[in-house]
Amino acid sequence: MEKLRVHREKALLFGSAAAVRLLLAAAFPTLPDILAGRVEISTPVTGFERLQEGLFLYNHGLSPYDGGVFHQAPLLLPLFSLFPDPLRFPLAHVLLYTILDLLSANALMQMAESGEAVSSRLFTSSRKDKRWSSVAIGACFLFNPFTLLTCLGRPTSVFTTLFVLLSTAKACAGATVTSTFALSLASYASLHPALLFPPLTLLCYDRYIVRASSVTSSSAHQSSRKPPTLPFFFLRQATLLALFLAILFMLSYILTDDWSFIPAVYSARLLLPDLTPNVGLWWYFFIEMFDSFRNFFLGVFWLHMASYSPGLSIRLRSQPLAVVVLMCGVIAIFQPYANVGDAGAWVGMLTLYGHVFDLTRYTFPALSTLLYSTLLGPAFYYLWVYAGSGNANFFYAITLVWSLGLTLILADMLYALLRDEWEVERPEMKGKAVRQI
Repeated sequence: MEKLRVHREKALLFGSAAAVRLLLAAAFPTLPDILAGRVEISTPVTGFERLQEGLFLYNHGLSPYDGGVFHQAPLLLPLFSLFPDPLRFPLAHVLLYTILDLLSANALMQMAESGEAVSSRLFTSSRKDKRWSSVAIGACFLFNPFTLLTCLGRPTSVFTTLFVLLSTAKACAGATVTSTFALSLASYASLHPALLFPPLTLLCYDRYIVRASSVTSSSAHQSSRKPPTLPFFFLRQATLLALFLAILFMLSYILTDDWSFIPAVYSARLLLPDLTPNVGLWWYFFIEMFDSFRNFFLGVFWLHMASYSPGLSIRLRSQPLAVVVLMCGVIAIFQPYANVGDAGAWVGMLTLYGHVFDLTRYTFPALSTLLYSTLLGPAFYYLWVYAGSGNANFFYAITLVWSLGLTLILADMLYALLRDEWEVERPEMKGKAVRQI
């Protein structure tokens, strides 16, 4: 009966979420095109309008990477070539993105149902009874305003979100090959999900050890085969990831008949040639940067973002899923071409750790900062670009506030996870205030 109730709630949730998206697109036919042109949703490397330009060249037998406008993965082109003209049939694309959102929510709910967030191989939270239901977690993702607007705006970052969530869900289930394949698809589409490889490998390893232990304990005789060591497992997973990426690159080469997609897709993300405004921290900084210092600060910015992955993986070794969630927040804040869709997906992932929300300290200031920047961001962009009564500092200032709000949430969540670990180690300190001396 319990499973039947959950299935009914899940069906109601998915039906409601799909209905809201399709009704908004049908009731306001111009809304998807308006959102597709917003810099908060679409970036030079994910925008739907740029995808249409590349698709036009592809359908006419030309290289989609001629002209330096299209910076998205080649394998997206044959998929979108199957769809009709979005100007005449806009609901077809909205339906595709609705399905992608539902699949992402389903993967997130599978993570919640696995119980990995409250009880991993090396750690069990004392607050595990306070965890949120999978339906509530799915609802927070599907009805998040940022996720909803991103679905209607149709950037290709939605594919990356889906592959990251699928990879994490399969890792929680112990499906190492499938998890690595999904991670390779995410890295192929957006590059930066490769930073999730260390925590996802740790998560796969922990599930592998748990499964091997259960099989050994249930068998009549003890198996003489020892599980692989962690370094060997890392090497095996890295080889598997490289193999999948090589296959994807070869398929892309066969599709485009040259290797021009590599600099067009990946150098664009690494070297930041297009400084179109977005909600991230990079574009304005590199507009003001002298060319002689550009390469140095590109290296510093990338090194800063990449340094979080090994550090968090070591410190939170007992909670690899928490590292994946935190790293998704780091990527949403510090990636070169940031957008509100990645932030919305990350906020949905945070609900996996709803059982530690009572340990956070700055929830109200952080949410107020996000609301403040969400409302004023479009206004400041309008004053700068359309009204001409402001300048780039208006919009960049509000994007700094946006990033500050996300950083507060990230730091507060990290504190809550560490405090939860500490209270398990020292139960006598549960509920007591602590001060750093």
